[in-house]
Amino acid sequence: MIKPHSPAYKCLFIDLDDTLWATYENNCESLTELYTALNWGQYFVSCEAFLNSFWPHNDFLWSEYRHGRINKDQLTLSRFQHPFTEAGHPLTTAQIEDINSRFLNLCAQKRGICPGAIEVLEYLHGKYAIYILSNGFREVQQRKMDAAGLTPHVDGMVLSEDAGINKPHKEIFDYAFEVSGYSPEACIMIGDSWDADIEGASNGGVSSIWYNPKHNAIPADTTARHPIRTITHLTELIGYL
Repeated sequence: MIKPHSPAYKCLFIDLDDTLWATYENNCESLTELYTALNWGQYFVSCEAFLNSFWPHNDFLWSEYRHGRINKDQLTLSRFQHPFTEAGHPLTTAQIEDINSRFLNLCAQKRGICPGAIEVLEYLHGKYAIYILSNGFREVQQRKMDAAGLTPHVDGMVLSEDAGINKPHKEIFDYAFEVSGYSPEACIMIGDSWDADIEGASNGGVSSIWYNPKHNAIPADTTARHPIRTITHLTELIGYL
């Protein structure tokens, strides 16, 4: 039996994308709607073929963005340019900007959440100060939370764009301490990404809980302090926190 946490913890930093808000599913739905609305079937043999080209490159770009090797504009332009160039139909910058705007607007309306998200937030809110700590884009994160019904259950949101640096860097956690008013010893980071959330928490001197529904292995080359607990369903936090 796993023992409950130390009562010294007062504040939870919780990742949004793929931890509370079902990013992959919501984004796939939005991309499928764009595929149909913009007649992308003229460029790709199927929507699945488009997604199979889009997702690996998008994941790579987000890793580059987290570590400061590319900026937001480069991420935005490249993730949509890649599949079309690969299909032999490169887009203009204006076309990509229009597609990205449509995509973000569709995403901001999606309500899909990770299993147990509302139940767990209702349980935690009031027991802890709860802050979303996210690398996501400012123009959509609040709208996504509002649409999915997450907003009433959190006390605030700390975005990397406001901090001027992304997870996993220490400085975003320093900024989160200033915003929340809590010390590192009083905080726990909860998130699905080992790279952003667990490595980030270790860099920031914060305890962490790894939400790992896909049963991913701990990276062999990690130097991060290991999480105090790994969970595969958010409801495992009930009774532990």
